[in-house]
Amino acid sequence: MIRVLLADDDALVRAGLRMMLRGADGIEIVAEVANGAQVADAVRDTAPDVVLMDIRMPVMDGITATRQLTVAEGAEGAGGTEPVPRVIVLTTFDSDSTVLRAMRAGAAGYLLKHTEPEEIVEAVHRAARGEPVLSPSAARALIDHAAAPERAAEATRRLALLTEREREIAGAVAEGLSNTEISERLYVSVGTVKATISSALAKLGLDNRLQLALLAHDART
Repeated sequence: MIRVLLADDDALVRAGLRMMLRGADGIEIVAEVANGAQVADAVRDTAPDVVLMDIRMPVMDGITATRQLTVAEGAEGAGGTEPVPRVIVLTTFDSDSTVLRAMRAGAAGYLLKHTEPEEIVEAVHRAARGEPVLSPSAARALIDHAAAPERAAEATRRLALLTEREREIAGAVAEGLSNTEISERLYVSVGTVKATISSALAKLGLDNRLQLALLAHDART
């Protein structure tokens, strides 16, 4: 079962998500919170696999709460025993700057609340498998993101730390390809793709494949 935490200050939104996800196979809602400040404690208490995170919440917004989880993961280091959940931002806001802020905070996905129910269910499953989850508008924001020259140069410098194969796979990740699609394109196993992505993330000090995709986009600009 995929364990899910709902973080949204709107009780009606939480009720709708609860009804939708409880009817889906392989998903269990383990907790609900109404503001971002409650997320870290709820994650610690219930160990969810995926968090559906609103952005605008009282006390602490969803992007700050996402970053808080990422910082906690980094503080644990390699010896940490508590897995950090994948965060899918689920919001009504789709501005380019909001998408980029969420991705840089460590979100593993970004969806709009008007997304079809079956797509939200599939997104939860994909996030739990470590795959990227982006609404079409969020994907466009990443693709169209114009990096400042100095950021492009920095991204290129950082990618130079990777092996040729790691850079090749990073480029494929930036295209939005799944692990299976990368495997088929490069004629390597899915396990090799996963291991290579993990190696690249470790070398670059990144938290997830969407941050790797953003870095690759920056380098191309």
